[in-house]
Amino acid sequence: MPRRQTPLQTGNFYHVYNRGNNRQRIFFERENYIYFLKLVKEHLISKAVDIVAYCLMPNHYHFLVYLRDETLSDAMKSLSLAYTKAINKRFNRSGVLFQGRFQSIHVSRTDYLINLCRYIHLNPVQARLVKQPEEWEFSSYLEYAGLRAGTLPKTEYIKMQIEGESTYQQFLNDYNLPDSADFTRLVLDE
Repeated sequence: MPRRQTPLQTGNFYHVYNRGNNRQRIFFERENYIYFLKLVKEHLISKAVDIVAYCLMPNHYHFLVYLRDETLSDAMKSLSLAYTKAINKRFNRSGVLFQGRFQSIHVSRTDYLINLCRYIHLNPVQARLVKQPEEWEFSSYLEYAGLRAGTLPKTEYIKMQIEGESTYQQFLNDYNLPDSADFTRLVLDE
């Protein structure tokens, strides 16, 4: 396989994402989402990254991660293989589930980091799956809003960038993402 265009370096933030092959679904029932998150803990969090924010959508996923070591590529490969094998067995199917290897974008600016977190949390709203982000169960939004006491996301990376509790609540409620090429290229549903 060709070398990754974005080198993955320890101590940096990355937006990691992938979607279903031919833009097809990768999650077919609620249990699939839950199992995928279990695999995320096993393959990613225990080995390579802190998950800062995440959102699982019917045909793709988004992770905002902080790299603790340089094994993200191997961890993502084992996550994808384990999940694909489980889905293939569960639904008596064969072949690939994901559209190639995962994609990554280095996040070097604080403003981009904060707005990327919001973008990830608003993905189900933008896709018109729900009206409010708290209605989507498979996102770290619930931890950020204090509606679930989950341990998967490390919210302090974002919360320490936003001053004051009222400002943080405004951040959660502001659905206006920056109008920039950075965010336009992230749309995976089209």
